[in-house]
Amino acid sequence: MGFKSNARKKRQQSGADSSSKKSSEEFVGQVKCDVSGCKNWADKKVGGRKLAFDRAADVWGESGLSSDSRRVKICKSCYRTWKKAKKDEPTEWS
Repeated sequence: MGFKSNARKKRQQSGADSSSKKSSEEFVGQVKCDVSGCKNWADKKVGGRKLAFDRAADVWGESGLSSDSRRVKICKSCYRTWKKAKKDEPTEWS
């Protein structure tokens, strides 16, 4: 038997089931994503990031962002969209 099956047996013998895990509560964030039309949270706990306004404006345009500050807070899914859009462009410092 492998490591995982032995671990499952020991867990069942000790009486710890999957019901003893923490109840998964929905995350209520404090920081909204600055991309207009996005309803997700941009908190660091759930994968939020901060980008420079100019870099974010390259992908969404200035009208596509709801913040005018130097740093734009974006959620994880918007960060992935930005990352895919900038994938083929050369870096600034290379």
